[in-house]
Amino acid sequence: MLAGRTTVVINSDVAAEVERLRRNGLGVSEALNLLARRGMAAQTSAPVARYLHRTARIGLKVDVTNIGDVLDLSDDDR
Repeated sequence: MLAGRTTVVINSDVAAEVERLRRNGLGVSEALNLLARRGMAAQTSAPVARYLHRTARIGLKVDVTNIGDVLDLSDDDR
């Protein structure tokens, strides 16, 4: 555990939550540690958004899945 003192600037929304927790019997350090742990837990358990690539037919007459083949076709047309 890191022991020592440091200065931290606490935003008003966090300070309000710390104050609420203090009224429930926690000290400032305990309240800040609790809030930090809640934040870390929320980050690790958040569902990962799946990327979905949307496709659409655009009427191409050649297969463009292989760019090398497409470039060869375009070179042949010259």
